[in-house]
Amino acid sequence: MRPSDTLGDLPPSALRGVTRSLSRWRVFVAFTRPFTLLPPLLGVISGAVTANGSAYNPDPARRLTASVMATVALGSVCAALLNAASNGINQFYDLEIDRKNKPDRPLVSGALSLAEGWWFSSILYLLAIVPTWLVVIYPTHRLRDRLSAPLERHECFFIFLAGMLLTLVYSVPAFGRTKKRGFWANVTIAMPRGCLLKVAGWSMVGSVFHLEPWYIGGIFFLFLFGASTTKDFSDMEGDRAHGCATLPIRYGVSKATKIIAPFFIFPWLLMPLGARVTDPLNPTHRLLTGNATVLTIVGAALTVWGVYTAYLILRKPEQLAETENHPSWTQMYLMMMFAQLGFAVAYLL
Repeated sequence: MRPSDTLGDLPPSALRGVTRSLSRWRVFVAFTRPFTLLPPLLGVISGAVTANGSAYNPDPARRLTASVMATVALGSVCAALLNAASNGINQFYDLEIDRKNKPDRPLVSGALSLAEGWWFSSILYLLAIVPTWLVVIYPTHRLRDRLSAPLERHECFFIFLAGMLLTLVYSVPAFGRTKKRGFWANVTIAMPRGCLLKVAGWSMVGSVFHLEPWYIGGIFFLFLFGASTTKDFSDMEGDRAHGCATLPIRYGVSKATKIIAPFFIFPWLLMPLGARVTDPLNPTHRLLTGNATVLTIVGAALTVWGVYTAYLILRKPEQLAETENHPSWTQMYLMMMFAQLGFAVAYLL
């Protein structure tokens, strides 16, 4: 029996109720900004694959078993949910700004009430954080042992918790609301969505008490530290009216583009560098223990891509303030996903 046959048998009032329920869920999905959820999901998977192929895999013979893949699947979903919760809570506290900048968003348009937005975001935070307590790396297998493992074995949980707190620091006045504080806003975006994301993925397979996962996370941190500002140019009217001193407001559009342009280029040079430089904490290995050739090729490709994106930004800076989704914003997300895939391939080979 087809779903349409079942719906066709319903009375008109029930059919309207089903339609309203489906429409309601579409509003909640739109509230999470689903396009932004793919990079964190992919980032965790990439981080786990990277750890699995690194010199620090606690059981190299195990490779990608069903247990490992189930853990990674859990973690990647949690990462996407954490990003969705962050998007929601940001819209809650940006309501007045969004009235000017994003009038079609669910809270501003009235499609969702403030209470619904707050509770939905809170539930998403819980769904994102609580399950990560079960992520305990090899050799712990049984559920009972995962639940009762010592605190230091729950590395993934505490990384996710730190990421959650940073999203609150960015958006919530009681936690500091760094969105209003220039460069600090960039730090509190780049740390959870760049650095900690990669380290969280790594922590699902191997220990994070090595330099390599933090070096990789640092590359993504530096990229997002500059690139995340691309979203601020089109929001200047609302941000200025409500005291958010983003980089374009603090320094002007032209100077802000010059500040962020290098961050599209130079972080990727750390990939070929890390593939050849010795790890100072472990001289028997390089900083990056993946395939050096692949890391070099991917790093070079991203550097060239970054030059092109910086050119788009610097060519006509004023266009960033006139267009809601400037091409550089799209390039940022595409570069992130390409880099995630590049790292995964480098550590699979």
